[in-house]
Amino acid sequence: MTVKTVKPPRGPWATARSGVSGTNFASRSVPRHLARGAIGFGLIIGSVGLVPVAGPATLLAAPLALVAFRGCPTCWMVGLAQTVSRGRLERQCVDGVCTLTLTKAHPAAKATDEPTADTKVPVTSR
Repeated sequence: MTVKTVKPPRGPWATARSGVSGTNFASRSVPRHLARGAIGFGLIIGSVGLVPVAGPATLLAAPLALVAFRGCPTCWMVGLAQTVSRGRLERQCVDGVCTLTLTKAHPAAKATDEPTADTKVPVTSR
């Protein structure tokens, strides 16, 4: 089994993106993100479900779901994961080796009194 080493970003944009890795699909809060998902899935289901009643013109509502999802349903799911993990994980790259650091204790870990702050998890795939 091989472990991949992820090199830190370089170039003029590296300092601007050092705190953010990739495109950000996260919302400000989980309830807000779930509301966007409900609107998006509602538009898709409604536009397809109303075709027999109101005709093919209802399919014009489906593209509005892409606005609610900020892309596709997969983009929405990635954003949900980013929203839930926001503020809990921090990526740090030193000398070509990147690690993930837990910055906040998870509620389940507090119940078992296990220390979780500053736990280093190596990034093995990217």
